[in-house]
Amino acid sequence: MADRQQHGMARRGWRAYLGAIAALLLVAASPAPALAAEWATVFIYHRFGEGAFPSTNIRLDQFEAHLAELAQGGYAVLPVADIIARLRARESLPERAVGITVDDAYRSFYREAWPRLRRAGFPVTLFVATDQVGGGAEMMSWDEIREVRGQGVAIGAHTAAHPHMPDLTEAEARDELERSRRRFVAELGEAPALFAYPYGEYALALKPIVAASGHDTAFGQHSGVVHPGADFFYLPRFALNETYGDLGRFRLAARALPLPVTDVTPADPLVRAGANPPAMGFTVAAGIERLDGLACYATSEGRTEIERLGERRFEVRFARPFPYGRARVNCTAPGPDGRWRWFGMQFYVTRR
Repeated sequence: MADRQQHGMARRGWRAYLGAIAALLLVAASPAPALAAEWATVFIYHRFGEGAFPSTNIRLDQFEAHLAELAQGGYAVLPVADIIARLRARESLPERAVGITVDDAYRSFYREAWPRLRRAGFPVTLFVATDQVGGGAEMMSWDEIREVRGQGVAIGAHTAAHPHMPDLTEAEARDELERSRRRFVAELGEAPALFAYPYGEYALALKPIVAASGHDTAFGQHSGVVHPGADFFYLPRFALNETYGDLGRFRLAARALPLPVTDVTPADPLVRAGANPPAMGFTVAAGIERLDGLACYATSEGRTEIERLGERRFEVRFARPFPYGRARVNCTAPGPDGRWRWFGMQFYVTRR
């Protein structure tokens, strides 16, 4: 689904920032040995080869370049459920572990993406909003979902009607998830354990509702690396589209390292009018070095001011309020071997 705001100057600064980091990674393109790690990158796609929707589409040449990189670059592409299970159990993962997810069940996944993923032997999780299935020529049908599920595609839940969940009342959110659960049971015989918030929009009040609905893991759309210290009901995924889908950016994300943080403020990414912009801050975990290179960027204004309090506490100062809707903040710090540590947040600004 397309973002409701576009920020021209900020987006150009954002692209330049990502491009500068990605350029550093191009020199490290050779395969890496399969070492033990406790983190993984999870990617999210939506549409494939649908050029009329560039904000949610990946071009087929870009997607094929991603698959070739995964096949040749020393990565281990694993089922997302397996990644989560091993992180929860504190079991090691292969170095450069990667998970692939797709949201919304557009038919271009069935026609274009899945045949390519299947040939490559890469597992994928498809998050399905149940009310949208069969809703016109662009959406997959239940028969097609059952077909790909039988071929190995894991199915995750994505609500029923794909609403902006932070705008819902508690009763509306519970009803949304219950309708989704009933439809999955009717069509597939079971309800998924994995869940993805529509648009990646999350509020703290949604966490117990999602957990009570039978889901054990939930994903957003904020950039970052999944690791044992992350919130398993609001895990990050790197979004890929035409603008942010070049090979350099893909390598940047696929090789990213976690920037583990604690004491994050605000605890709730739901931003109300009286508290906009939010007072964002976090404490970087012990053992993470090179913090002098830490920088944060906001989609609404580009690079932000950072105030360092003590050795490991950082406060992010925004120059202006966020616009209504989604607002993303990415914080990175240089890591070993030319890689980058990454922590991201996505805020949702309500009019209420």
